[in-house]
Amino acid sequence: MAPALPSLVDHHCHGVLRHGPDDEEFTSYLTESDAPAAPGTSFFDTQLGFAVRRWCPPLLGLEAHCPPDSYLARRRELGAMEATRLLLGASGTGTYLVDTGLPGDLTGPGELAELGGARAGTIVRLESLAERTADAEPDAEAFVDVFDRVVAASAATATGFKSIAAYRHGLGLHPDPPSTGDVLGAASRWLESRGPGGRITDPVLLRHLLWSAVRTGLPLQLHTGFGDPDLRLDRCDPLLLTDFIRAVGPYGCPLVLLHGYPYHRHAAYLANVFPHVYADVGLALSHTGARAAAVLAEALELTPFGKMLYSSDAFGLPELYVVGARVFAEALGRLLDDWTSSGAWSQEDAGRVAELLAAGNARRLYRLEPAAAP
Repeated sequence: MAPALPSLVDHHCHGVLRHGPDDEEFTSYLTESDAPAAPGTSFFDTQLGFAVRRWCPPLLGLEAHCPPDSYLARRRELGAMEATRLLLGASGTGTYLVDTGLPGDLTGPGELAELGGARAGTIVRLESLAERTADAEPDAEAFVDVFDRVVAASAATATGFKSIAAYRHGLGLHPDPPSTGDVLGAASRWLESRGPGGRITDPVLLRHLLWSAVRTGLPLQLHTGFGDPDLRLDRCDPLLLTDFIRAVGPYGCPLVLLHGYPYHRHAAYLANVFPHVYADVGLALSHTGARAAAVLAEALELTPFGKMLYSSDAFGLPELYVVGARVFAEALGRLLDDWTSSGAWSQEDAGRVAELLAAGNARRLYRLEPAAAP
């Protein structure tokens, strides 16, 4: 029998909506697409949608797999905050490490922790930090100086940093730090052409952001693989980071390859051969649902067991925290049952590895306090 999991450390997630979404908005969080569902269907008709209907209705007093309309009506009846408390409280998550870089009416780390009866830390998104800095400092020299100081100040309180360079340019960036002159030139061009809310996409500036974080020594999370249509998936293969990974090695900065799918085996290889590289499969497990065990098994073929982390990548809906946790636990349980019953693993090793993946690796990597005694 698979061992019981400890309280989870969700090392990469986002805030949830403060308001109650209407039906259309709710279903928009069940997909990475920005287009409507196929005619005559909704995004409940996906592996993720079916997983929501399996795991979440019983937490709100309904039968599993009840019709979507019944579930959404019950959610409205309870109200947004009560539904959120019930769902987060049942997710089994003890610590949230929250990427605060997304816009919208979302809870911050403190609110999320209070609603879920858990702890929380902050992951600082570099691109959002740079864009906020540019809003206040339109001069290139001032922008670069202030950004570098803000990164250093953030490192004093944040748990880690995050980059979405995969979205903004792709991962095939030149691996070395750019020169000061190159950074100032790129900043000047960007700031002169930037309109209100303009996003940072220049590859020189993205490299500067990455290296600013590397020099702090805190873990740096990197989006790889699967995501919304804003990215080009062929530019998000983590193998494109190989030279950057080599260049970062002497700095002692851990790199965490998020999500990976369908390149999760590539991320596993990098975690296997480079001591400062870690991996997770994040939102891939929620979106593959009933097939999640196969994806997790593939990621664990090469990833050292001390370097795989759990995350939900939940965003907007508390349901996604529940699904992330339950699908991960079930997928891992299936694998451990199979491997122990075949004699490939001992029960003792299975329990130890389960604790590492669920919480222990993240606690060590992000230097978190030990879990509170029950």
